[in-house]
Amino acid sequence: MKATEEKPAAKSVSGLLTTVLLLTAVCLVGIFLVRLDSQIPTVANTSQINADRRNKLVASIAAVGDIACKPGMEVSATQCQMPAVAKSIEAGGHNAVLLLGDLQYDGGEPENFASVFTPLWQTLKEKSYAAPGNHEYVTKNAEGYFGYWNGSASSSKQAGDRGKGYYSFDLGSWHAVALNSNCKEVGGCDKNSEQGKWLAADLNTHKNRCTLAFWHHPHFSSGRYKGGGFTPDFWDLLYSAHADVVLNGHDHLYERFAKQTPGGKPDPVYGIRQFTVGTGGKTLYEFKDTLLENHQTGSDDKFGYLTLQLYQSGYSWSYKTISEEELDKGSSSCSN
Repeated sequence: MKATEEKPAAKSVSGLLTTVLLLTAVCLVGIFLVRLDSQIPTVANTSQINADRRNKLVASIAAVGDIACKPGMEVSATQCQMPAVAKSIEAGGHNAVLLLGDLQYDGGEPENFASVFTPLWQTLKEKSYAAPGNHEYVTKNAEGYFGYWNGSASSSKQAGDRGKGYYSFDLGSWHAVALNSNCKEVGGCDKNSEQGKWLAADLNTHKNRCTLAFWHHPHFSSGRYKGGGFTPDFWDLLYSAHADVVLNGHDHLYERFAKQTPGGKPDPVYGIRQFTVGTGGKTLYEFKDTLLENHQTGSDDKFGYLTLQLYQSGYSWSYKTISEEELDKGSSSCSN
């Protein structure tokens, strides 16, 4: 009896061990297949990987204008919010900051630059590139402005030649052009002026896939300076070169336009997209009751700045307020 009772137990143990080993093997094979499958991209993932390689992020920039109040002005919810704007930009960790003019009120005086803008922009100066505004030229020859950027030198990579204020540089694979829209102060902004000829030559030399330009006075505006029209030849030259983005200040609001021609006609293929970002802290202006035809969105009651993520063949944008509220975002390919 004892012997006959032990044989079924042995068979039971043996069968159990066999079952356990089979289950373990199945689990190991399953784990291996899951890991293998996770390493093989799907068709969609492969396509995305290739797109990412073609459209690699090359630079992250911030852009804003119309910034620092004169000394002694009261800070309130509606004026002199430049410390909050600067703090928000600092937190963004951008590669570059593009300044769209009227950096220091009321007249770009050297002493005002020294007492307000210099400490305000201390941590951002090294990565900033500037274009002069009309308030800079309240001081003769914009001496406060050029003194801040160039010191005693005749030129700098962040403001260009003293007395000219137009220059260009690259941001990764993008070409960037800073222009001076204070036309009377620099001998004109038309195609036959020194600046116009320089711009045409610069665009002809730099055949980058993507190009942006920035200056102070907007060609298009739905705000206080509605209609703009300050710089038609800048637009003609940039449009002919298939430039992609124009950044302006002067109107103290945020406004984004659809891609358009220099004459304001929609052109989704070769048109230039203009952003007005005059929300750097000084004050805000209201939109007019009737907006321009190609106006897409905007804000006239929130201080903030524009972020552009520049890719090899396109860009994305985001307008953020000083409370980190994102009011606008989108993306587009370059036209070339």
